[in-house]
Amino acid sequence: MYESYLTNGKQLSFDKARVMAIINLTPDSFYDGGKFSSVSDILKDAEMKINEGATIIDIGAASSRPGASVISVEEEIKRLREPLRELRAHFPHIFISVDTYRAEVADFAINTGADIINDISGGNMDVGMLPVVAKHQIPYILMHMQGTPQTMQQHPVYDNVVSEVIDFFKQKITACEHLGFDKLILDAGFGFGKTQEHNYILLKNLNVIAGLGYPLLSGISRKAMVNKVLHTSPVTALTGTVVLNTIALLNGSKIIRVHDVKDAIQAIKLVEYYNAVL
Repeated sequence: MYESYLTNGKQLSFDKARVMAIINLTPDSFYDGGKFSSVSDILKDAEMKINEGATIIDIGAASSRPGASVISVEEEIKRLREPLRELRAHFPHIFISVDTYRAEVADFAINTGADIINDISGGNMDVGMLPVVAKHQIPYILMHMQGTPQTMQQHPVYDNVVSEVIDFFKQKITACEHLGFDKLILDAGFGFGKTQEHNYILLKNLNVIAGLGYPLLSGISRKAMVNKVLHTSPVTALTGTVVLNTIALLNGSKIIRVHDVKDAIQAIKLVEYYNAVL
């Protein structure tokens, strides 16, 4: 298991679980789209999440919810430019992740101060992505997705979802090795081209995926895999989110990507205590 990654002079350690806090710069994300009216609001939200214990701030300027509209590269960079610059200036020691599947946007983000690239497509939607992260040698969140955000939830089909996700990761790990790059974080991609059953099978088998030797990230926060079971909505899904994040942590996740930092930190502390007394 990789214990830490160096990025922009900072050491991202996986000696314990970390919280990645979501900040959406989009008007149409499934839970908090259109939340911010100014960069000042974004900075206040980031400061609160950092004070609550977030290690990583993840910002995204293009929605990846099922059926999301596609925006241009120029629009994505426009939405990203000022918030990223201001976050970098105000919080020099925090890890900033940029959620994008486009190599041009990733290159811009890294040159503007991003420490991590979070790609929902694992390099499948832009063949230039892996060479960009390899060039810059910064951590790359490699997520599995079947299809695209526009098609992924129409009819996802697998013979064996765990083995197929693992095979995908093995192929991408090999591709990265050929580029001289290994700063990978693996994300099974809950809700991205998976049925409800697929999501829970993957959650139950995260420890198997962890056997690949790379740190795992789980992004479950307020998603349909909570709501369909509990008959909640994204607004009322906090309790279910905490429960599933706790399961993810017990099964080997090293980063949990959330909207609600304080609650995630409490889950991590309880899991750490639980593991310590065994």
